[in-house]
Amino acid sequence: MDSRRKLIVVAGPTAVGKTAIAIALAQHFSTEIISADARQFYREMNIGTAKPTPEELQATPHHFIDSHSITQSYDAATFGDEALKCIQRLFENHSHVVMCGGSGLYIKAVLDGFDDIPEIDPSIRQDLQSAYEEGGLEVLQDKMKSLDPVYYEKIDIRNPQRLMRALEVVIGTGQSITVFQQRKRRTHDFDIVRIGLELPREELYKRIDLRMDRMIEEGLFEEASSLYPFHDHNALQTVGYTEIFDYMDGRYDRDEAIRLLKQHSRQYAKRQLTWFKRDPEMVWLQPTNINDIIDVASR
Repeated sequence: MDSRRKLIVVAGPTAVGKTAIAIALAQHFSTEIISADARQFYREMNIGTAKPTPEELQATPHHFIDSHSITQSYDAATFGDEALKCIQRLFENHSHVVMCGGSGLYIKAVLDGFDDIPEIDPSIRQDLQSAYEEGGLEVLQDKMKSLDPVYYEKIDIRNPQRLMRALEVVIGTGQSITVFQQRKRRTHDFDIVRIGLELPREELYKRIDLRMDRMIEEGLFEEASSLYPFHDHNALQTVGYTEIFDYMDGRYDRDEAIRLLKQHSRQYAKRQLTWFKRDPEMVWLQPTNINDIIDVASR
C-alpha cells in the first residue's frame, strides 16, 4: 500500500461544522471533497439540506452534490460503489481525498460495504406499504420496535422508506438488517483516517436552532411548498421537510411546525452521534481545533 494515499473522513452530527473543516482539510492537502450526505445529492433540495454555499463550492471541488434528482432512485449501496470509483479517480492526481457527511449508512457503504441481502417476497413490502397508508408512521415504528428493537434504536424512525426496508428484511429473512450490514467489510488499497466532530450538547443544540431559524428566513417553508407535489418520494421523507408537509396538510400550525423542526433536528443529531460513536476507529475532536484536526489527518 502507498502510505501517501489517504482518505480522510469527516463525520459528525448536523450543524457541528463539518463543511468548514472538510474545506480546510481539502485546501491544506490540495485535494477535493466527496459529499456523503444523503440529502445533498438532490438538486431540488437546497435550503433544507444545508448544502455548501456557492462560495464554498467554488473554494474546493465537491462531488455528489446536486448529482441527482429527487425523482431518481438512489441508495447507499449504489453511492458506495460510485463514490469508491470517484475516490480512485481522484487518487490519480491527489495523495489525499476528503469525504465529509453526516449520513452514517452512506459512509459505511464506502468504508465497509454491505453484504447482499436475499431477495424478499414483494408482497411483504406491499403489506407494509398498505399498513403505512392506513395507519401512518406510528404503525411502522411499532412494528420496528417489536420485531427489531436493536435496529430501532439506530434507524431514523421518521423515515418510512427506511423503516419499511428494515421491516421487510426482518420479516422476510427472520434476521435483522444489521446482520447483512456487518457480515463483510471492504478492503482498500489506501489508508483511512476517521475524524468525528463533536461539541458540548448545549452548544450543538443552540447551533441547530440557529441554523433552523436561518433556513426559515432563507425560505425553507417556500422551498418545501414547491416540493410538496413530490412529498411521497423517499428523498423528501426526512427531517426539515416532513414537518412542513404535515403543516401544509393542516396537522398543526406554523409555530408548532417550527418547534418540531428544531426538536426533530436535535433528535436526529443525537442519533447521528450514537451511530458514529460505535466506530472504535473514529478520532473525536472539536471543530474549533483545526490544527489538531490537521495533525490527526497527517499521521
